[in-house]
Amino acid sequence: MTPASGTGAVPGTDANADRTAGTTQNSPRRWDRLADRWTTASPAARRRTLWAVRTVLAALAGLAMFSAFPPRNWWFMAVVSLGLLYGLLAEGRPRARSGAWIGFVYGLGFFVALLPWIGVYVGPLPWLALAAALAAYLALFGVCATLTMRLPVPPLWFALSWVLVEGLRSSFPFGGFPWGRTAFSQVDGPLLPLASVLGAPGVSGAVALFGASAVWVIQLATRREAAVGMGTRSTVVRSAALGVVLALLAPISAIALLPDTVDRNVSGASAQIAAVQGNVPRLGLQFNAQRRAVLDNHVRETMTLADEINAGHIEQPSFVAWPENASDIDPLANPDAAAEITAASDAVGAPILVGTLIVEPDGRPTNTVLVWDGSRGPIARYDKHIIQPFGEYLPWRPFFRVFSSYADMAGNFRPGTGSSVLTVPGRSGDVTVGVTTCWEVAFDRAARDAVDQGAQILYVPTNNATFGRTNMTYQQLAMSQFRAVEHGRAVIVAATSGVSALIEPDGTTTSESDIFTPAILADRLPLSSATTIATRLGAWPERIAMLLAVVALLVAVAMRTRFTQRFTAVRPHQGADPAPEKSEEYAGDEQ
Repeated sequence: MTPASGTGAVPGTDANADRTAGTTQNSPRRWDRLADRWTTASPAARRRTLWAVRTVLAALAGLAMFSAFPPRNWWFMAVVSLGLLYGLLAEGRPRARSGAWIGFVYGLGFFVALLPWIGVYVGPLPWLALAAALAAYLALFGVCATLTMRLPVPPLWFALSWVLVEGLRSSFPFGGFPWGRTAFSQVDGPLLPLASVLGAPGVSGAVALFGASAVWVIQLATRREAAVGMGTRSTVVRSAALGVVLALLAPISAIALLPDTVDRNVSGASAQIAAVQGNVPRLGLQFNAQRRAVLDNHVRETMTLADEINAGHIEQPSFVAWPENASDIDPLANPDAAAEITAASDAVGAPILVGTLIVEPDGRPTNTVLVWDGSRGPIARYDKHIIQPFGEYLPWRPFFRVFSSYADMAGNFRPGTGSSVLTVPGRSGDVTVGVTTCWEVAFDRAARDAVDQGAQILYVPTNNATFGRTNMTYQQLAMSQFRAVEHGRAVIVAATSGVSALIEPDGTTTSESDIFTPAILADRLPLSSATTIATRLGAWPERIAMLLAVVALLVAVAMRTRFTQRFTAVRPHQGADPAPEKSEEYAGDEQ
């Protein structure tokens, strides 16, 4: 039975509508109460609240940057991450020490999430110590950006400060740690074609400029109504227009470069290439305890490749690429290892690039690639130039062994010298192969030197077995993809345990192996002798960007900037942020 009017509440009645309206009104009332609490709160309480909010947001921004890297490859999160970081350093005009804190927390959020593979077999201490050390660079960035962003067009100085600090941590100390450069997160994104012109520093800077400019426009739009006077409003509009141009500069440039990047996949010369992934008998630091088994695995897979060639299923390769540490038995000193490699080369009818260790007369080993041409034996050699600290050698050994019992497991390798290319005799003529072994692919100069010396194709022998089933191998693969676009070269990645891949000059993979499984990859890849703008310019764009950032920092410091007292803001001009000199938010920031 339907209740009489006014005696009850059913769906659609006025009584229920009143209750719904009352519930809806609670939200604005709740915000009004929060606003009243903020207004009546003491300055100390406001400072603590702002400090806590900024700390949480900085950590979240760092995690957002991590999500841009493999295996997730959410490239756009790098733009979001740096946009959020820009906002944290711009809003309320925080002091230099607040900028340092925001940068440090951001760095922890990023590097702690990015680098757990460091400690997978040696415990958390090296992993967390490295993450904290790298976060210190981000603290330096926070200081530089906070100060230089007082100058006109703050997104520009934010981006240049980002390039400056990435450049510093990629070179110092112990040769630097370029892992986690923003550019390496963009291999699946639309900004990747910029690599052929700007290289890794330029792509990192473009991502920073994109994110910062977008947030700057939003800030200007929200403050336009608060601007006083037509002149100030006009300045805000001009600044917002400039911000839109800066935000769109990188995407539009990348779109314009895309056809040229794809065209590099088509070349007048090409070579059939095969890469062998033999796999390892065990994971972890003791993967090479059965060194003969690792060599046997690669010989066995190469013999399988020979069977496929003889059956007509795979085209005869110009050469076969083995990975780093494919033979940790020195074939120059062990006749049985030499005999196995010779038999494998003869079976496929092509030279093999063999990753091995050669012990020098002084007892120190080199991480070496030999070109092994059947019964002729080794005809060319490359010794790894950039050896890995804390792995292939241990700096300050007496100091670091205090902190970890694994310190003495680090090697005592000798860095190589000489050419970065190998001349490999092929069925249709010699092929000039540029080598960047494992760790070297993270460094700009390694692949660039090889291409400058005439490399027609790049080869990255690597061994990731010591890092188990972590994200490390996928992060390193992204670097190889980036180098392909940067220099317009096809890339062969040969890994002992995966991931191996054949990469086109536009960064796409034509074939890719699974991790910890034997695999054979074979395809025809283009050979190129042309050079990209990034190759020709070399390190100069990064040097100029770093110099401009340093000059901007000195100018900002000279403009009556003080580290121990409140910053005296520069009045807005020429597109500067029209925030008041001492906003209430800034006045409350004493952290």
